[in-house]
Amino acid sequence: MGILEKISEIEKEIARTQKNKATEYHLGLLKAKLAKYRAQLLEPSKSASSKGEGFDVMKSGDARVALIGFPSVGKSTFLSLMTSTASEAASYEFTTLTCIPGVIEYKGANIQLLDLPGIIEGAAQGKGRGRQVIAVARTADVVIMMLDATKGEVQRSLLEKELESVGIRLNKHKPNIYFKPKKGGGISFNSTVMLTQCSEKLVQLILHEYKIFNAEVLFREDCSPDEFIDVIVGNRVYMPCLYVYNKIDQISMEEVDRLARKPNSVVISCGMKLNLDYLLEMLWEYLALTCIYTKKRGQRPDFTDAIILRKGASVEHVCHRIHRSLASQFKYALVWVSLGGGVGVRPNIASGLSAEQDILCSSVQCPCPAWGLEYLVCPTPRGMHAHPGWT
Repeated sequence: MGILEKISEIEKEIARTQKNKATEYHLGLLKAKLAKYRAQLLEPSKSASSKGEGFDVMKSGDARVALIGFPSVGKSTFLSLMTSTASEAASYEFTTLTCIPGVIEYKGANIQLLDLPGIIEGAAQGKGRGRQVIAVARTADVVIMMLDATKGEVQRSLLEKELESVGIRLNKHKPNIYFKPKKGGGISFNSTVMLTQCSEKLVQLILHEYKIFNAEVLFREDCSPDEFIDVIVGNRVYMPCLYVYNKIDQISMEEVDRLARKPNSVVISCGMKLNLDYLLEMLWEYLALTCIYTKKRGQRPDFTDAIILRKGASVEHVCHRIHRSLASQFKYALVWVSLGGGVGVRPNIASGLSAEQDILCSSVQCPCPAWGLEYLVCPTPRGMHAHPGWT
C-alpha cells in the first residue's frame, strides 16, 4: 500500500470515528500518523532521475504576496490591473503555466505580487503543478486567495484543505507550547492553564508515535492535538491570508453584502475595477508595513523616498537599513510626537518605533557626526503636518 492509499484510509477512519472522550486517544494517534505520511509525501523522491522544473523567482521588494486560486478566477487579470506586468488572460483554464511576478507600488513600498498557476483539488498530492505552487506560497508574507464569487464557499474550503495538508496555517498564530527533546529523563509534562483538549496521556501517545521518549513539554495555552503535532513537526508556516471574492458583478447585492461581512474577506470585480483601492488598503494592513522618511537638518522632511519596515521595528532596524555602520556609531534618539506637543522621549537603539493610530507623525533624530540625519516615522498618517521641531 502506497503513501496516498495510507493517507486516504486514515482520513476515512477519522471521518467515521465519533468524537468523544473514549475515542480522543485513538483520534490523536490517527492524526499523528496522518501528519507523518503527509510529511513523507512532500519529501522529494530519491529515486527520481531528474529534479523537475520549479518556479525560480527571486524575492525582491519590501514584501512578497502570493496569488492562489483555482483556474479562471481572475488572478492574471488582477495582476495586470495592479502592476505594470501584463499576464496573459483568456476564457479557458490554465492560461498561466508558470509563476509571473509583478510589483505593486503603494505608499512608497514595492510589493512583489506573484501570479501562480491555478491549482486543482489534490494539489498537495502532486496533481497538476500543485507542489511547485504551494512551495512558492510558503515563502510569501501574505497569501491572497482569489475566489470566484459565483461558486460559493466550495473553492474556499477546498483550497484551505489543500494548504492545511502541506503545513500552511492561514490566519492562525503559532501555538504557545514549549517543546524540547532530551537525551534522557523521560517525558516531563506541565501546563500553566487548564487543558480541555489534550491530556498528559494523549501527549505521551503522540510523542511515542514520533519515536520520542524523552522530552520536556509545557502548555501555556489550551491547544488541540493538531496544534501540538504542528509543534513537534516544526515546519509549519503561519501567515495571514486575505480572501478576495472576484466577479461580484455577477451576483446579487445581498450575496455581495454577505461575502463582504465575512472575516478576512474583500469583494472586488476585476472586470469593472470595483473596490480595488480598498483591497490595497487591506493588503497594506495585513503586511504590517511602516513608512519611515529621512530629513536633513534644517530642511523639511523628504516624503518622496521612504524606508519601509515592519511594524514593531526598532531604531536599530532603521540604522541598519541606512548603513550597517550607523548602528555602532549611534548615540541617542529624540522623538517628537505632533499631538503631544513636546520632545520628552529619548529611546535607546532597541526601542520600537510603532506608534498609535492617533499619532500623525513622529521624527527620530540620530545626531551621528558621520551622518547628521533625522528620521521621520509615519505609521498610518491621516495627514502630513509640519512640526516646529522639524525646521
